[in-house]
Amino acid sequence: MATRELLHEADWKQRAAWSEDGYFQLETGDTGDVVVRLFVTQALLNEAEPTLYRQVINATRFPGAKLVAITPDVHYGYGVPVGCVILTDRNEGAVAMGPVGFDIGCGMMSARSNVSAELATPDRKLEFNEEVMRRVSLGAGGKSVKLGNLTEREFEDLVRGGAEHYVDTYGADFDRSRAERHRIPVSDGWSIPWGGKGKPERGRDQLGSLGGGNHFIELQRCEETGTLFVQVHTGSRGFGHGLATNYFQMAKDERPEDITDIDLGYFTPASKHYGEYLDAVAAGGNFAILNRLVIFEQIQAAFRKVFKEDLELVYEISHNLVQAEDHPEFGEVWVHRKGATRAFPASHPALAGTMWQDTGHPVLIPGSNRDYSYILRPEAGAVRSGYSVNHGAGRRMSRGEAMRQLDQRKVDEQYRRDHILVNLDGRVPLDESSACYKSAEEVVAAVVAAGLARVEHTLWPVASIKGNEERAATAKHRERKGKDRSREKERDADRDVARRTKGHY
Repeated sequence: MATRELLHEADWKQRAAWSEDGYFQLETGDTGDVVVRLFVTQALLNEAEPTLYRQVINATRFPGAKLVAITPDVHYGYGVPVGCVILTDRNEGAVAMGPVGFDIGCGMMSARSNVSAELATPDRKLEFNEEVMRRVSLGAGGKSVKLGNLTEREFEDLVRGGAEHYVDTYGADFDRSRAERHRIPVSDGWSIPWGGKGKPERGRDQLGSLGGGNHFIELQRCEETGTLFVQVHTGSRGFGHGLATNYFQMAKDERPEDITDIDLGYFTPASKHYGEYLDAVAAGGNFAILNRLVIFEQIQAAFRKVFKEDLELVYEISHNLVQAEDHPEFGEVWVHRKGATRAFPASHPALAGTMWQDTGHPVLIPGSNRDYSYILRPEAGAVRSGYSVNHGAGRRMSRGEAMRQLDQRKVDEQYRRDHILVNLDGRVPLDESSACYKSAEEVVAAVVAAGLARVEHTLWPVASIKGNEERAATAKHRERKGKDRSREKERDADRDVARRTKGHY
């Protein structure tokens, strides 16, 4: 379903019409009958990569598509934009794979304390980072410290049983009612596609490890309370990546004439892999949920040792999922959130009987590690975006551009001046530094102005932990990284073309 000739690739921004409901409506000869809403400000629209249009149209072309909502952190992705929500008909439409991606169930965890942020002295920040890094492995090859010797049966029980099984079997002192989901059901008849090109067995010894890329652990100061918070961003590690790799290949093998771009793979109800893929997403999502909760336990132990107080779980929430939901405007749908997160307001039927039914659940929005992060509460207006908001600030500079343009010494000095400790040595990963990301304040302001959510907590980083991909990489990861770099070069080339032709848009 690769999108080829487009009618309005050159003037799509001019065709976006502002709605009093807080978004730009995009109707062109390319969008067909699909509703396309851009939840961005005029400034963010102006800054958007012109090549995003092709990916937005890709999102409308999945069978049964009804709504495409673009969030304000939007940026160029694989096949469809990062920062988009796609609703497809649940009875006849497609379950799309690119809008879930390779890191199935990636998401956020936030915890709070009663400890004054003034107690986060330079020595304690260093000690905190040291204690966390002792308990949580970092980088692409990181292994679990707590659950590193699982048998295949034990692992399968965890990815099927989720947080419920983990608490019952291993014990835990966190409140799992503060997780968005305890468990995503997996069919009894589904089998993990071990081996294959993806090798999902890579994840068997990774539960409770952070990973690399944009994943992080961050000690934060809450501006409203003056106390310390902690946030974590991580996903389903090698397990989710392996599942996605295998099913992406199945989709292409099943429909080679239609799926010429593997990033645009999908399954319809007629496919023999349709239900299997949904089970794979559920299992990968369960892994990701557990990964964040196990990491929370390890961070909690480190926090107690350094600050002599407890951490309380605020919320745990996923992005990069496809889930069955009912929408008052679009009916029974599959909701794909690619780099977007759920936002159910008070009185949403799915929250009935939970502690969030009268308030809406928390939404966790990270910025860069030298910018604000936020905890939001959804508002009734979130119905217009498919009950979804952005999952972060969004990249504004590719990894390749960052490595070419940024100066390590200057970036490190900037963080030192702001009293933000990164890892133990203060060396900031250039491709994850603040210059690579949009302003979180501007992105969240767009969410608030559109009536999607309100700000509850504003969080500033005081210490950041990032996995170093280069140090953690091993020979078995190099082939995959080479493919990722090839895709990065393609995206950089697209951006270069866009810049050279900017005057035509």
